[in-house]
Amino acid sequence: MLGTFSYQNATKLYFGDDSLQYLNDELPKYGKTVQLIYGGGSIKRNGVYDAVMEILTANGKTVVEDAGVMPNPTVDKLREGVQLARDNKVDLLLAVGGGSCCDYAKAVSVSVHCDDDPWEKYYIRFEEPDCAIVPVGCILTMAGTGSEMNAGAVITNHAQKLKIGHVFDEAVMPKFSILNPVFTFSLPKRQMAAGIYDIFNHICEQYFSGEDDNTSDYLAEALMKSLIHSSLIAVENPEDYEARSNIMWTATWALNTLISRGKTTDWMVHMLGQAVGAVTDATHGMTLAAVSLPYYRYILPYGLPKFVRFAKEVWNVAPDGKTDAEIAAAGLAAMENWMRTIGVTLRLSELGVTEDMLDAITDATILLDGGYKVFTRDDVVKVLKESL
Repeated sequence: MLGTFSYQNATKLYFGDDSLQYLNDELPKYGKTVQLIYGGGSIKRNGVYDAVMEILTANGKTVVEDAGVMPNPTVDKLREGVQLARDNKVDLLLAVGGGSCCDYAKAVSVSVHCDDDPWEKYYIRFEEPDCAIVPVGCILTMAGTGSEMNAGAVITNHAQKLKIGHVFDEAVMPKFSILNPVFTFSLPKRQMAAGIYDIFNHICEQYFSGEDDNTSDYLAEALMKSLIHSSLIAVENPEDYEARSNIMWTATWALNTLISRGKTTDWMVHMLGQAVGAVTDATHGMTLAAVSLPYYRYILPYGLPKFVRFAKEVWNVAPDGKTDAEIAAAGLAAMENWMRTIGVTLRLSELGVTEDMLDAITDATILLDGGYKVFTRDDVVKVLKESL
């Protein structure tokens, strides 16, 4: 294991097809006014909204509705939500939806009692909260981001063509999250596939770093194998409870910081994908899928032993006299076949990206140094061109 580290996760999880009832246990811990955060209204069509409102009403809560959180929550929406929370002196931010709603709720939580502009403070200067934080609870309806058990909040600024994530400390983590796999059944297959790939890439971002014999890598491999297995079942039968429950649980453990311990971690695929999202507003999981294979093929020579291990342990590639480079390439080929099977985007052009957008995407790409190759602007351009 690499270095000295700490681990703490304060989020309480309630999991299962009867987990919503536990909202009754949590609500008495907070004040009277709840800001109910949700997206485009799917929770009203599938009955989740009515079920949540019934519990809120039974617990005597005053509900302030904050609807319309978009898949890539914007800084304008963030400022709107902050003002709503201030005007109503809310006691709890309850996000009902996918990762975007959870991210947005956390961004609101650290901004309500802060005098500074949240974009400048948290996403440009990357400062930490120095004010009271409004508690957050999550009721998850889509598996993918892991936002239900971490302190990350990704916000998009269309005017600046930037999409940036800030990972706060554990004080910003949701106080509780309710995970009912049945709530994910009504998702369109494309959204389900995007979420599945987001989960997979979260694991990859942590796995493809370091050269030591690390327990975190063994955990990551097990999570990847579980996800691959369950995803193939879910794309054939989206209402297979066992598959969807395994996917949901894997999503949580993929990004609750556990498997990052003792790792430098990479995250360049996310930097590339988020830059694409900032320019195009495309679905997050699909932007990651479109740049992943070109990126991994580009860095493969710099992290060859891990890519060989990935091929053997995750994709069951048999050596059969192959060179290490051939084994590693076969692993990425198997990954590509799986990606095609679950139905994710493999080219940026499918997301509307054209060559004349590449400069803007490159400018929006944050360069990190935790992976096998420290990227330059030229490296970004090469990978983006390969991704078209």
